[in-house]
Amino acid sequence: MNLFPQEALNEGVRKREVFGWAMYDFANSGYTTVVLTAVFGAYFVGVVAGGADWATLAWTAAISVASLIVMLTMPAIGAYADLKAAKKRLLAISTLGCVLATAALALAGRGDVGVAVAAVVLSYTFYSYGEALIAAFLPELARDDSMGRVSGWGWSFGYLGGMLALGLGLAYVSAAQSRGEPATAFVPVVMLITAAIYGGASVATFALLRERATPLPQAGVAAGVAGATASLRRLAQTWRQAARYRDLRWLLVCCACYQAGISVVITLAAVYAAQVLGFKQTDTMLLVFLVNITAVVGAFAFGYWQDRAGHKRTLAFTLVGWIVMTVLAALATGPAMFWAAAALAGLCMGSSQSAGRAMVGLLTPADRKAEFFGLWSFATHLSVVVGPLTYGLITLLTGGNHRAAIVSTALFFVAGLWLLMPVDMARGQRAAREPG
Repeated sequence: MNLFPQEALNEGVRKREVFGWAMYDFANSGYTTVVLTAVFGAYFVGVVAGGADWATLAWTAAISVASLIVMLTMPAIGAYADLKAAKKRLLAISTLGCVLATAALALAGRGDVGVAVAAVVLSYTFYSYGEALIAAFLPELARDDSMGRVSGWGWSFGYLGGMLALGLGLAYVSAAQSRGEPATAFVPVVMLITAAIYGGASVATFALLRERATPLPQAGVAAGVAGATASLRRLAQTWRQAARYRDLRWLLVCCACYQAGISVVITLAAVYAAQVLGFKQTDTMLLVFLVNITAVVGAFAFGYWQDRAGHKRTLAFTLVGWIVMTVLAALATGPAMFWAAAALAGLCMGSSQSAGRAMVGLLTPADRKAEFFGLWSFATHLSVVVGPLTYGLITLLTGGNHRAAIVSTALFFVAGLWLLMPVDMARGQRAAREPG
């Protein structure tokens, strides 16, 4: 069986180009795995902020501020990318910004809350720009009936990049701890390793991935008007015409809900493990390594299944899995049940994120890919504001009750499942194909 058939790709697209596209997922996954999930979050709460009562809220607030910036700017950036055929150029800028800001995290030591918050806000903002821009290439590469599997190729390959960054970081942390070094000595080095992998692996993307789009005519825009102004006008037009793409609009609301829960898992899993179950740094990194292994399986296998069983059904199945995962995590009193919850989270994470990206690609008009993926980015980053901030506020109001906070996370997945029900993929695809 050919797992990577040429027939899954659009005419003129070579497999090497898809490899270059997938390499970006490989490159940036180290950031989410190491910085957001396994290492820096727990380091920020326990060391930089000294375990203060407000530490978890401060960490979630930093992520939320970055997400607000992305929400307000990404739709216009996406519209500009479509008008100017500038996805690849903007991707290069966002990549450089995230790599430099990730390296700057190495400057944060005990008590350096301001430095850490600034570097987190900048790195997560640039990371998010890159995530939306690389996703906008997907419909150019994959055929409609193969969008799920090609999206799954990228997500699953991306988790391998996360495992590489985490594995190298784990090796360094283990060696440093055996020498008796404190976290303030080895965490900065892990940040530099992560930044280096991000920058190095992304070179393949810029070498192999083509910018197929051509600049769009700016009808009704006077000569000399800045491209950013034209982008904002185009974005306003998108909102006025939103009724034409009602299934896409409903899907974006659904994504905002369930991604709020996923963002909690990504940004607070290590904090939960350390604060509730007493996990040490190496224990948490091994746990996240397991999550990445199961996420590879989930993204790859479910990518093929969703093309056969249907994207909506696949996403619904994974949302049920997320609900079960939160229940297991809340009930866990020892490592065994929490490890089981983590394995289930990995399976659901790869498949749900891959399915959501593929569904947006199918429901998006062909000439407005970056613009509508900018709206997808708006929805997902709204979730990053709401999810972690809700978790942080609950821990603050309950005197550090992380179990209550993780139970509240299940409600986001329940809401996402309910909001998914009205989405009609066939109707949405017909609307996307109609001339604008």
